[in-house]
Amino acid sequence: MNKETNSIEEDFNAALSKYKASQDLIPIVQDFKIIIEQIPNHFAAWTCLSWLQLLLKNNEEALVAARQAVRLNQQDPQARMNLSLALLATKNKGVRDHVDLIKKMSMMMPDVKKELKESVEDGFSRYPNWPELTKVKKWLDF
Repeated sequence: MNKETNSIEEDFNAALSKYKASQDLIPIVQDFKIIIEQIPNHFAAWTCLSWLQLLLKNNEEALVAARQAVRLNQQDPQARMNLSLALLATKNKGVRDHVDLIKKMSMMMPDVKKELKESVEDGFSRYPNWPELTKVKKWLDF
């Protein structure tokens, strides 16, 4: 890893720490946008950005970010869950395909199910009664 990449990973981890510490989401969104400007194919930053946009109810922005995250890493279940949520929130089609893929990934990799359950719990703690998350949780049988 070169020095610049190392610095960006430090920035990514710092932004994640701010999120976990329940700091204001808007500056954290800016942190992830800066990371993406520096490394446009940083799928984890796109995934985090989409989640933050969903929590802020910026559903169109969340959809763009989630689509990019899935485009960059089709095997990431969190990116697919974010895309499912954004598709529902923007009343777009295609949710079932992503939910079915997430179910398959969860069956093959138990860690995935555990991580997604934690993500769902985190989502509800920050956005109680989140309508789209309520549907996705039910479809995933979590």
